[in-house]
Amino acid sequence: MKLTIERAALLKSLTHVQSVVERRNTIPILSNILLRAENDRLSLTATDMDLEVVETTTAEVSEAGATTTPAHTLYEIVRKLPEGSQVQIALEPGAGRLTLAAGRSKFNLAVLPVDDFPVMSGGDLPVSFGLAAAELRGLIDRAEFAISTEETRYYLNGIYFHATDAEGTKILRAVATDGHRLARVEAPLPDGAENMPGVIVPRKTVGELRKLIEETGEAVDITLSDTKIRFGFGNAVLTSKLIDGTFPDYERVIPSGNDKTLDIECKAFADAVDRVSAISIEKSRAVKVVLSGNTLTLSASSPEHGTASEELEINYDAEDIEIGFNSRYLLDIAKQVKGDTINLLMSDGSSPTILRDTDDLSALYVLMPMRV
Repeated sequence: MKLTIERAALLKSLTHVQSVVERRNTIPILSNILLRAENDRLSLTATDMDLEVVETTTAEVSEAGATTTPAHTLYEIVRKLPEGSQVQIALEPGAGRLTLAAGRSKFNLAVLPVDDFPVMSGGDLPVSFGLAAAELRGLIDRAEFAISTEETRYYLNGIYFHATDAEGTKILRAVATDGHRLARVEAPLPDGAENMPGVIVPRKTVGELRKLIEETGEAVDITLSDTKIRFGFGNAVLTSKLIDGTFPDYERVIPSGNDKTLDIECKAFADAVDRVSAISIEKSRAVKVVLSGNTLTLSASSPEHGTASEELEINYDAEDIEIGFNSRYLLDIAKQVKGDTINLLMSDGSSPTILRDTDDLSALYVLMPMRV
């Protein structure tokens, strides 16, 4: 295998694929990246056995071939090469080393057999549809923060994507929850997705997917079965196993009888929550919200540091209410609001609150109260 490639092109592809590789691996081949050169193209593949990313880029290939070499080592070398470098990569038959040269720099890297590298690309994926990159980005961005990190409830460690019907309109819905907060985001159902099974896309896959979406404005090709999903981005393909579990009936968590409503300027509210919560050193940074007349009072207290409070003027004509929230969770939701105003629908101090962006009703958030 012999090829020459621009440092920028190689670095861009390596950046996308090397992050899949775990830093600590008990299986040596999983620390490596698969390089395959042919027809003036270089493909790079990385996997952790649950997730695989393949990216292809242009290169001057003088001799076709394939090998595997340590992913993070290769990435660090290419990252530190001078901008504008031409990188020459060669694998001499029987040498057992991969040679990388750029200018006066030369590196010899260890290799492992290509046959040992696991491949995830097999299997039938019967459901196929396209989704605009902006739509997919919106679904992920507004739901990702609510993914659970608690490994015992593994079925909450991802985003639940499924086709459903809302008031006669077919939609694609993304849902994530950690038991304390819930995010439900909707987009028009793409053609071909009508028969898709409900699937839970793992947290790590969601993160890698988000990086790839960032650099594409094209529609993303999505194919899936009930065990595997694949996202195609032109030069890159991400394939992932799905979480094998049943996502809970999230509709039961969304309250229907919340009759106390408040519209408030989102930035002013979030800034006030952030200021008041600074008094608390607890992980939850709990804040108390009191609505009385046309005043919203935020307060927090800490035995070590004292107390804090702030008042905001509001238009509120329902009965008084006092409710506590985890300020960090409240701020996470506020960050998803792109419009000027956030809408809160409440029932009482011990029931879940619904929060929505008044300018975009395709997203709904539920936040559980806490004792303050």
